[in-house]
Amino acid sequence: MGNRPLDTLNDVLDTSVLVRLKGAREFRGTLQGYDIHMNLTLTDAEELADGEVVRRIGTVIVRGDNVVYVSP
Repeated sequence: MGNRPLDTLNDVLDTSVLVRLKGAREFRGTLQGYDIHMNLTLTDAEELADGEVVRRIGTVIVRGDNVVYVSP
């Protein structure tokens, strides 16, 4: 387990994560990659509202400046 934020993201690559965005939007999917700006690539992504799946998206790229948190 790393001690820098990007080390933590590296530890959860290829696992399911929950990503909360500004505006209270949430996505759940498998973290496939990220960059230094915390742009994220999720596969098998689903958009959630109140913990329920609203729609299945597939692959999505999330812009890092919209990310509030990433939870494994």
